[in-house]
Amino acid sequence: MTVDYQRLTFEYRPCAQASAAGVVHPVVVVGAGPVGLAAAIDLAKQGIPVVLLDDDCTLSTGSRAICFAKRTLEIFDRLGCGDRMVDKGVRWNLGKVFLRDQMVYAFDLLPESGHRRPAFINLQQYYVEGFLLERARELPNLEIRWKNKVVGIERREDGGTDGTVALTVETPDGPYAVQARYVVAADGARSPIRNLLGLDSKGRTFKDRFLIADIRMEAGFPSERWFWFDPPFHPNQSVLLHRQPDNVWRIDFQLGWDADPVLEKSPERVIPRVQALLGPDAKFELEWVSVYTFSCLRMDSFRHGNVLFAGDSAHGVSPFGARGANSGVQDADNLAWKLAHVLRGEAPDALLDTYASEREYAADENIRNSTRSTDFITPKSQVSRVFRDAVLTLAAKHPFARTLVNSGRLSVPSVLASSPLNTADTDAFAGAMVPGAPCADAPVLVDGAQDWLLSQLDGRFCLLVYGSPDSLETHTSKQIATLRARAGAPRLLFVSAADGSAASVTDTAVLVDAAGVVAQRYDAVPGTAYLVRPDQHVCARWRVVDAEQVMEAIARAQGKLLPQRAAATAAAPAQAEAVAA
Repeated sequence: MTVDYQRLTFEYRPCAQASAAGVVHPVVVVGAGPVGLAAAIDLAKQGIPVVLLDDDCTLSTGSRAICFAKRTLEIFDRLGCGDRMVDKGVRWNLGKVFLRDQMVYAFDLLPESGHRRPAFINLQQYYVEGFLLERARELPNLEIRWKNKVVGIERREDGGTDGTVALTVETPDGPYAVQARYVVAADGARSPIRNLLGLDSKGRTFKDRFLIADIRMEAGFPSERWFWFDPPFHPNQSVLLHRQPDNVWRIDFQLGWDADPVLEKSPERVIPRVQALLGPDAKFELEWVSVYTFSCLRMDSFRHGNVLFAGDSAHGVSPFGARGANSGVQDADNLAWKLAHVLRGEAPDALLDTYASEREYAADENIRNSTRSTDFITPKSQVSRVFRDAVLTLAAKHPFARTLVNSGRLSVPSVLASSPLNTADTDAFAGAMVPGAPCADAPVLVDGAQDWLLSQLDGRFCLLVYGSPDSLETHTSKQIATLRARAGAPRLLFVSAADGSAASVTDTAVLVDAAGVVAQRYDAVPGTAYLVRPDQHVCARWRVVDAEQVMEAIARAQGKLLPQRAAATAAAPAQAEAVAA
């Protein structure tokens, strides 16, 4: 049965326990977009009961966010819905850049083999939300409340140890109160939570307008990203073309700041623009039209006591480079495991400060790249335009100039090299898998069957050891045995360089690096070990395993070596902040 995700509506249901006195939920997530759903699913998968509130009862309309990056797909894999996303989406690795009517150059975002997922898929946001929602409904400890609008908030500032957040929620049956240890605000760019707390975002607004036209047509264009500078069919502006599922194509037309956003959305204006691109005889139907402006901005801090901001509520970027939804899902990926560890008593509340610092760093990186892209695409002076056009002209024949072309540096995950959760290298390594980097995928064999390295990293701390258990030198084997006996030790994951006969043992997996890709990407030799966080970022690596060093690195990665937030005392009255709509 085909599901029309754009027209789905979800029933409001009164909650008998909504305002039960004394009930404190571990986490309330506000906002059922891609970021809120990803955070709620991740927490629920880790055994944390979650209440998810949304002020609407539908999924998004129109394509909106469509480009989902390899790293985001790997997160969706871990959440249990990656296959559905990729099976429905349009895979692509290739892009082309045009100046007027000539191709300047083509690029490949994933030129090497040995990756499970493509560089990107194009998939309309309503499909992403729909697939995430269906996954969320499979989890018994995740309750979704539609038409539940947060209109008031009270938070207690006591370092998070015993504090709660009280929300006033408006429903068709009237308001009620709900309490939570922590609130995740994933409620979008206009974030009611942010506004209720009197907080703001700061940054730069760009004086330009862009038209999005989703059209349905059958066309023979390849599944590539095509970007035109100053094309003859839309002179002095830029145009972007992407293919989506269901024979839907997304076209972005730059309009300029003086364009009338209401007039430009009319079919009488949109259809001629599309025909100028496709030809006067092209047959197509308009699916969805929108005119947008954008800003690059963020909140000063993503954490305010027990309220944590994620996605567009915390930061905003231009659409060039597909950094909005991808960075938001990566926020959720960073936050969920930390919240789960704190709520289970496995880590101090101070660990949540590193959510803020790590993702603020990532937001700054995305904003910097988005701003540079926008400045290149929409030059603000004649000198800037002359420079841009000279770069594009040179790029057609000279590779050095192609590195200067910026039609939207496409989303890549941040390397959290300066994170306080990392253990600094003491041994020499080559390659990109430094502490703070997201783990690279690689093909492996599991019990003789083809599989992937990242699918074996299951949301716990893992120690990835290169070599099979029966082939390691005596010292390493003794250290591994010591780790097995320690409380709080990581899951052990061995990668054998050849197809040996070693079998998996309790809480230990043995993978086979038959193609040698793991060894190459991780600069691994027998005995090399990587400690991997639950969000698949490297936090430490060694040439020789030492059980004490591993346990200390886990303590560091769990925030146990961080300065602790000051706890509230009986002598110091708790600070409270109450805001109501």
